[in-house]
Amino acid sequence: MQPVAAALICAALAGCAAAPLGTGMPTQWRASPNFDERRPNLVILHHTTDDEAEQGLRTLTDPLQKVSAHYLIGRDGTLYQLVDERARAWHAGASYWGGNRDVNSASIGIELDNNGYEPFAEAQITSLLALLQDLRARYAIPVANVLGHADVAPRRKVDPSRMFPWRRLAAAGFGLWCEPPYSPPPPGFDSLLALQAIGYDVSRPEAAAAAFMLHFMPEAGDDPQPAALDTALLACLAERKRAAPEPDADR
Repeated sequence: MQPVAAALICAALAGCAAAPLGTGMPTQWRASPNFDERRPNLVILHHTTDDEAEQGLRTLTDPLQKVSAHYLIGRDGTLYQLVDERARAWHAGASYWGGNRDVNSASIGIELDNNGYEPFAEAQITSLLALLQDLRARYAIPVANVLGHADVAPRRKVDPSRMFPWRRLAAAGFGLWCEPPYSPPPPGFDSLLALQAIGYDVSRPEAAAAAFMLHFMPEAGDDPQPAALDTALLACLAERKRAAPEPDADR
């Protein structure tokens, strides 16, 4: 039996947890204690587009769908875990944030039971805030790294919808936010560079601007136009991102 297959079978049966995943080539296993498990640095929020949690759960656990998330939170606040946090769930797809083009490998994915056309339930947001608090305590996830699927996949995705309460999350310490009135942007301010500094993929400037407005200017509607971009707000958020303290972690 090949080493890889043997290791996978052992892991599935929980009978030889120390067995390594190998290359298939003859090797000598010398265990080192100097390693960490995968440490997420981002949280990506989604809505399921379904009318009840069971629909989302069926999709996220169907082998044929090839999509998953670490957690799903029902409208009633019930928290379901679908994938171990140490594993890479398949929730972000083709995505980008701050130079990272493999967002799945660096993130925790959280699905919210919501069809995309309704307010998010109070019990659901309460559970989400508790989960975010727990994740931050264990992984020291930066304040600015709680994001929507639309932020990391501009135009391709629009979740969570513009009804999501980003301002409330930011008040609890999760995500960037600025309150008006905003100071005018500095002379020579470049909107594209500011969007890039926040983390957006600016290879398609109009898509990056639309994703920004969906998150920070929900009043702009479901299909915001780049011309409506508030540069004073953008400048404020870029500065907040620059000045955000580094997470307190020693791992």
